[in-house]
Amino acid sequence: MAVSAETVKQLREATGIGLMKCKEALEATGGDIEKAIEHLRKQGLKTAEKKAGRATSEGTIASYIHTNGKIGVLVELKCETDFVARNDDFRQLARDLCMQVAATRPAAVSRNQVPADLVAKEREIYAEQVKDKPPQAIEKIVQGKLDAFYKERCLLDQPFVKDPKTSIADHIKQLVAKLGENITVGRFVRLQMGE
Repeated sequence: MAVSAETVKQLREATGIGLMKCKEALEATGGDIEKAIEHLRKQGLKTAEKKAGRATSEGTIASYIHTNGKIGVLVELKCETDFVARNDDFRQLARDLCMQVAATRPAAVSRNQVPADLVAKEREIYAEQVKDKPPQAIEKIVQGKLDAFYKERCLLDQPFVKDPKTSIADHIKQLVAKLGENITVGRFVRLQMGE
């Protein structure tokens, strides 16, 4: 199906993705912009997964000081090239992550950074809480509680404060797809007066 240049332009403005990719997505979805956006997002997640192993040695360190001056955050956001590090979308992500850390107090960037002894302790507590349940259900319940623990404590697992339906990891993957480079959160520091 042939799609109009105007429709391609509208999709490009809505997504920031290249014209050819927009045209291909519109052709694949019969010219429907909403379906094309969904198609591009699915393709983008595949692209992000392919780029996940690539080295990230450039980036930025973003900061945030809360209006009362009692909470401060630094976030190291990494990418592959200096070109992307200067991109407005990349810098906005860094600022958004600072706000996320200030608001939600994560303990680690990802699950593999949570100390194993803390995970074992939490698992033990959850198992004790559900010990009277049927044995075949205990492990599923404990794993569900552990997943909720990670969602609260790990930055990448948390729902994005600006779009709670999307996790931070998925939000980053969407930007990876848009910019065409791997993006990782290096580390963060959150300081609060009196803590």
